[in-house]
Amino acid sequence: MFDPVEKLKEFVSHASVSTDPAFAAGMRDAQTFVSDLLASIGFEVEVVKTKLHPIVLASRGTDASWPHVIIYGHYDVQPADPLELWESPAFAPEVRGDRIYGRGTADNKGPLMTHIAAVGRLLEQEPDLPLRITFMLEGEEEMGSPSFPRFLADYRERLQAADFVFLSDTGIPSPDQVVITCGLRGLVLCEVEVTTAKSDLHSGLHGGVLRNPIQALSELCASLHGPDGRVNIPGFYDDVLEVEEWEKTELKKLGGDDAAYQKFLGVPAFYTPQGFSPLEAIRFMPTLEFNGIGGGYQGAGSKTVIPSRAFVKISCRLVANQDPVKIRQLLYQTIRKRMPADVNFKIHDDHDGQPYVVVPPDRANTPPNQSPVLAAAFRAADQAIGDVFGNPPLYLREGGSVPIIAQIKQTLGLDSVMFGLFLPEDNLHAPNESFDLRVMERGMRVSEQVLRSLAGC
Repeated sequence: MFDPVEKLKEFVSHASVSTDPAFAAGMRDAQTFVSDLLASIGFEVEVVKTKLHPIVLASRGTDASWPHVIIYGHYDVQPADPLELWESPAFAPEVRGDRIYGRGTADNKGPLMTHIAAVGRLLEQEPDLPLRITFMLEGEEEMGSPSFPRFLADYRERLQAADFVFLSDTGIPSPDQVVITCGLRGLVLCEVEVTTAKSDLHSGLHGGVLRNPIQALSELCASLHGPDGRVNIPGFYDDVLEVEEWEKTELKKLGGDDAAYQKFLGVPAFYTPQGFSPLEAIRFMPTLEFNGIGGGYQGAGSKTVIPSRAFVKISCRLVANQDPVKIRQLLYQTIRKRMPADVNFKIHDDHDGQPYVVVPPDRANTPPNQSPVLAAAFRAADQAIGDVFGNPPLYLREGGSVPIIAQIKQTLGLDSVMFGLFLPEDNLHAPNESFDLRVMERGMRVSEQVLRSLAGC
């Protein structure tokens, strides 16, 4: 059996930044590394070509009577910039104390290695394990998974025979408290560009005769929320479902110190929709946010111009039962209605993603036709997490979005068991990203116990 920490160090050393063509060699090396590693523990590996970065599909077990689990992960990472803020090089992983530092250690190479190592250890002990396992690993998650829908459609017949998807690309609040994520917010992204004159104008010679595009855009942005923080778009909340009581109970178990959270964020005060605590707002409510805004002179000192162009980048996070297509239509209708007639504007589409919710077994709203293997997987995870981490898991929605989980549900009809492994202090997408090796070892034990349970061993 290989040393999982040493293999993780090798994995992280491949600079697999999917969004930057300059890292093409790192992408190829990371894909080759994970393919070879899976082959070394007995998997038949197929590398599926896409227009960008390949998808690795690795399988073992052929008996159709055996339960079948798909383990999802991704081998691409975010850019490491700003490099000067790293205490050690981003792609020269370093173990310090109980942590391994490097880009991708927590998102997603560390959690992925956790499952690969667990499977390798299990198959070494049980080479004839009566369980079909398929690893489905992509290289475009950090750029919105553009090739994934086509891949799912092309491989639908082969993959929909599985029982559920098992993955670790979500978070936990502390090393001793695991969360099984039961909901992910959907996503709608766009950019609004406002233009007026054909070029920037002298504000003294021309000020007062035309509307400034920054003013037009600022007034539009201000109109998209009410004074209470709610999104001010007609129909935006129409399809939002009431939160189930068991979900509220689970969130209360999480606890949470609002003052500590406020200090962690570094904000003078919270600004949440009326009737919702900060933690409730993150997990249960949709949002509209401005992710970037610009226009005019940005350099040092002053430049007295009326800019010809301004822009804003907008994202909406959606909750269960909201449709990204409908929300996009409502957002665009509102923008068109509120934009002044004396400016020109364009709305540039970006990608979107469906929200996703799965209900664990034995809840009041558990679907009556829930897959028995999925239910068994939830129960096995509950037992294993309690055994290994010392506390039973919490079942919570998460504020973030993983659009491919909803795509898997839509195309394959498969639900997911999302076993969180990364911590708030792991610095995902930021300098000095790291992964707790104690969590990794515990995660390996949980993964191995869940898979063993499903195989009936």
